[in-house]
Amino acid sequence: MADHILEGRIWLPRPRADVFAFFADPGNLPAVTPRWLGFRLLSPRTPLEAGAVLDCRIRWLGVPLRWRSLVREYDPPYRFVDAQVLGPYARWEHRHMFREERGGTWVEDRITYRLPLGPLGRLAHSFVVGRMLKAIFDYRRRRLEEIFRGAP
Repeated sequence: MADHILEGRIWLPRPRADVFAFFADPGNLPAVTPRWLGFRLLSPRTPLEAGAVLDCRIRWLGVPLRWRSLVREYDPPYRFVDAQVLGPYARWEHRHMFREERGGTWVEDRITYRLPLGPLGRLAHSFVVGRMLKAIFDYRRRRLEEIFRGAP
């Protein structure tokens, strides 16, 4: 089954070091995750580094799920990559890039993912999963704008 790709880009009026520091703190994840996803960080709140493992709980379509991510690459303040090692996807890799421009920072996301269950997974993506992921990342973009545009 082919992978799906979700990409997003947002410019935030803050220095790259500040923006990267926000993303490198897993404790900030609830602030940019919709409530209906029921996100809860289970791991201790420690800064990211290569090899870090993050455990969390989400509620997907009302079903509680555990999600474990491994930080595979970590190159502050330029980028990091996390990959799901336990969770609902057959594949999930999220690349975060941070680029300075015009006195602020471009945050670029590229998520490569695949659902399990072959044709049933493709059908679920068409009708539900694709829309839900778009809603999650639209919410994230709005929250980042609020947080960083309102910050001194």
